[in-house]
Amino acid sequence: MSIEPLALAPSPSADFTGEQKRYLEGFFAGIAAGGVSFGDLSAAPVAAAPAGPALDDLTKEERIKRELHPFDAIEQLVMDARWNAKPEPESVFRYKWNGLFWLNPVKDGYMCRLRIPGGIVKSYQLRELAAIARDLTTGYIQITTRNNFQIRLIEPKNCPEVLRRIQGCGLHSKGAGADNIRNITMNPCAGYDPHELIDVRPLVHELATLIIASKEFYDLPRKFNIAYDGGGLISAVEDTNDIGASAVRITENSEGIEPGVYFRIALGGVTGHQTFASDWGVIVKPEQLNDVMVALLRVFIQFGDRTNRKKARFKYVVEDKGLDGVLVEAEKFLKFKLTRLAPDAACQAKREFSQQGHSHVGTYPQKQEGLVYVGASVPVGQLTARQLDRIADLADSYGSGEVRLTVWQNFIIPNVKAAYAATVAKSLKKLGFPTEQSNLKSGFVACTGNKYCKFAASDTKGHAIAMMEYLDKRVKLDKPVNIHFTGCAHSCAQHFMGDIGLLGTKVKSVSGEGYHITVGGGFGENRKIGRQIFSGVAFESLGTTLEAMLNGYLKNRTEGETFHAFCNRHTVGELQVVFSC
Repeated sequence: MSIEPLALAPSPSADFTGEQKRYLEGFFAGIAAGGVSFGDLSAAPVAAAPAGPALDDLTKEERIKRELHPFDAIEQLVMDARWNAKPEPESVFRYKWNGLFWLNPVKDGYMCRLRIPGGIVKSYQLRELAAIARDLTTGYIQITTRNNFQIRLIEPKNCPEVLRRIQGCGLHSKGAGADNIRNITMNPCAGYDPHELIDVRPLVHELATLIIASKEFYDLPRKFNIAYDGGGLISAVEDTNDIGASAVRITENSEGIEPGVYFRIALGGVTGHQTFASDWGVIVKPEQLNDVMVALLRVFIQFGDRTNRKKARFKYVVEDKGLDGVLVEAEKFLKFKLTRLAPDAACQAKREFSQQGHSHVGTYPQKQEGLVYVGASVPVGQLTARQLDRIADLADSYGSGEVRLTVWQNFIIPNVKAAYAATVAKSLKKLGFPTEQSNLKSGFVACTGNKYCKFAASDTKGHAIAMMEYLDKRVKLDKPVNIHFTGCAHSCAQHFMGDIGLLGTKVKSVSGEGYHITVGGGFGENRKIGRQIFSGVAFESLGTTLEAMLNGYLKNRTEGETFHAFCNRHTVGELQVVFSC
């Protein structure tokens, strides 16, 4: 009969040192290895290491994964919780497989990132997340730039309870960090947008189910981003992803292609590396799309670089093999041949609608007669538990109990009867979430910043809110401008694709915090990597600098010209002069 080691383990006295506690953990782990089981974990198969470089050539992270699969580190997580212990360096990496990120040296505690495929969340889930945040964390929840939630600051002792309660309300944090497929993004109005070509929700749910259930997809060379765009008014910003699928309509043609809705595939996007995804030159039927997604993931698993973390993204596989080479490798995992079609083929109808401003904020008619969706602006994506509870109440009282998160760190309440739209908008504004578009404030995006992230060089969220208030009083825009604050080169807030992008840096000033400034970035039909025009602008001078930039644009633009277009018809030198006046 097997004996559970936790039942044998004495409750450590407060007199034990940290070193003694670690010794005891190792002692009981040794007992377990000698035949005493811990639940079913001792019987769990160890994942086979992918074929490839020799162990000595692998990165430190790859060796850590091969010593112990990160999911099998759950026993250590439970032990850490018993003693409220800080994690060992290897555990810091492994715990990311359960969505837990150790925040030291900024804070002694964890952030937990969820998986919310497509950003679809139910009111009862919002209430439980609010309760978790209130009971076990700081009470704050953040919307991410992958239509997702993060909660922080979690003590080690509370980690198992947080994971249990997240799973208990039908959500996941599994594989939310490190070398895994990140949260799948989509059009936030999928299924409701009257202009969309296809509702991508079934495709998102199907792939999410495959990912959650397949251990194969939890040992990638590095992280991987996937987005689905079904056409329509609001973009999924799919061209910033490792794989972006965009719906298109194929008309009558002489190519032998059956008319209908297909998906074009773009590969290798990662704006932090200053690269948008490249059109693959193929179209895919909706019913075959996820087969292609899985095939491409297997290509990445097989050929991704495991010896250099800086070159471990899918972008470098695409660059190494070329688009045709990736196609050849992908077809080895498929039971059908891919259909080639040039992006500018005459039989491909152009997308009639796309979002380039802030059209996810406001009240808009759905394809369902008599219903509207109401989009609200959330300053830098941060909410309190009380606000989340109230949003759930509004979704239940006036909608269908559903809320959609957006990649712009905002949210949408769909399925509201048109007669109640004004009531919902008024209630949201009272909560602190305006539903009126602001050409300035609606376009702010900010990463976590140095309050909770060890990589960030600046307080991006705090600075973004300060700049919102400063500029709103001084500049009146008649065209939308997106302003992205990111704290480090990882570019979680995708500063290179903002009209104005701000990259945090250390400077000599009172605060010691400042920004490099890029301009002219865009996505979709306006895709462009922003160009840096100023470096090391101290936060104390940031307000006046941004004010001069926006006023310089207003004064010197042509009639009706957007900030994006204005910046991209001038050289860097010309912009430096115009924006310094």
